[in-house]
Amino acid sequence: MTLARQPKTIDEPRTNDAEETRANILDVATREFADKGLAGARIDEIAEKTNSSKRMIYYYFGGKDGLYRAVLEQAYGGIRKMEAERNFEAMPADVALTALIGATFDYQDRHPEFVRLVMNENILHGANIEGIPGIKERNQTAIATLKLVLDKGVAEGVFRAGIDPIQLHMTISALSFFNVSNRHTFSKGFGVNIGAPKAIKQRREIVIETVLNWVRR
Repeated sequence: MTLARQPKTIDEPRTNDAEETRANILDVATREFADKGLAGARIDEIAEKTNSSKRMIYYYFGGKDGLYRAVLEQAYGGIRKMEAERNFEAMPADVALTALIGATFDYQDRHPEFVRLVMNENILHGANIEGIPGIKERNQTAIATLKLVLDKGVAEGVFRAGIDPIQLHMTISALSFFNVSNRHTFSKGFGVNIGAPKAIKQRREIVIETVLNWVRR
């Protein structure tokens, strides 16, 4: 007797295919939006570079604006996920802050598309970021982590009191951001290749030491 195929067996490949298709669209769209911005990227070109079709892009994302917001959501989610996985709160305060600064610098260096997406969204005056579900709550987790690290550092006697975690986050982000956002203009304008491995390593060390010197007692 032949047993009837279970629904799970039928649905799983379809689910996997859908997830792979969506991931492929987001991967291609991330590069397109990072390189060309929201105005310059074209759905037709994104579709041509995916394993899907224009119809499927509209099916999954509802159109160009929806796809752009999904790309932004994934980009911000990536850095928040990295922070959560490192469990900085469990480390001694000075070790935690050193690791957090280094991880932020490394993430932005390894994901220049994230930096370019942020730059593009700022050109648009942040018009789309508020449309991302839970974006403020997820970003607040980064501030909460920094506050815990700062409070621990004060209790351990290694950090001075009164440091605003939002200001600290801004400083770390800004110093890490510059080496990617201004890489080409600075390198060509000053004749120094700040994208070379040795230059990146040196800049990373300077960023860490600069921030630590600000918060130390």
